[in-house]
Amino acid sequence: MDYQQILENIYQEILPYAKEGKQADYIPELAKVNPDQFGMCIHTIYGETASIEQADTRFSIQSISKVFALAMCLSIKGDELWKRVGKEPSGTAFNSLIQLEVEKGVPRNPFINAGALVMTDILLSHLENPEEDFLNFVRAVSNNQTINYNRNVATSERENGYLNAAIVNLLKYHGSIKNDIEDVLHFYFLMCSIEMSCRELSLAFLAFANHRRKFDYEGIRLTSSQVKRMNAIMQTCGFYDEAGEFAYLVGLPGKSGVGGGIVAIHPLLYSVAVWSPRLNSKGNSVMGIKALELLTTETKESIF
Repeated sequence: MDYQQILENIYQEILPYAKEGKQADYIPELAKVNPDQFGMCIHTIYGETASIEQADTRFSIQSISKVFALAMCLSIKGDELWKRVGKEPSGTAFNSLIQLEVEKGVPRNPFINAGALVMTDILLSHLENPEEDFLNFVRAVSNNQTINYNRNVATSERENGYLNAAIVNLLKYHGSIKNDIEDVLHFYFLMCSIEMSCRELSLAFLAFANHRRKFDYEGIRLTSSQVKRMNAIMQTCGFYDEAGEFAYLVGLPGKSGVGGGIVAIHPLLYSVAVWSPRLNSKGNSVMGIKALELLTTETKESIF
């Protein structure tokens, strides 16, 4: 399979969508990002790599970081994790309060904001140095020690994160948060602020694509079964209330972030990352989704 040629063909086909959508301007630091950028990179489990455009430009991965948090929480808590957060698609916006109130403070899944805040709380309770340990894990799984937080982005999110503050307070009311609310919010926004490129994300997610390979990074250990179950949750919950549409169009497990990044995996074949800051109304990259739809169409490779 000539992935390089396929990516180049895809880029030409998606150019008509280049001006659709807008970046996440409700986070002031993200509003400063040039929205007219695009990058894409694919890594296969056989060592092949292909990339186009700004594949090496780093951006704020935002909710993609929730996959790394889930890996750490599963390693720490195992199946006990599912007593604090569910495994079902939300069907509502990623920052919805309504569902959380109806379900008495148990988040529907780990990838909506409420679920990620509960995972943040778990990491704060179990890690000796949460900020350092989380970053070291991401660096290890990416094989890159230069990856770092963008504290300006984290501060920008905290200063404008009123809805997330409301969510964590509601979680605290229901007993779903054990640590100090400000500590949870600080660490949550910091995790979201990590900056990575498409090349780095694609390489990092190979660890989730190849579940036959031992998963052990910085003491975070997952069984093959746990990795496969993470893939299942990415498939059903990785794109908020657009997860069904993404499964229909693309047919791969994945995770998006409001920084414009999307990572998707074809189990036992490849990991692919794409980035374009302009988002649709659901908070997912317009060009990113279209590029991945064309990837599975042109390669005839999806999980279905």
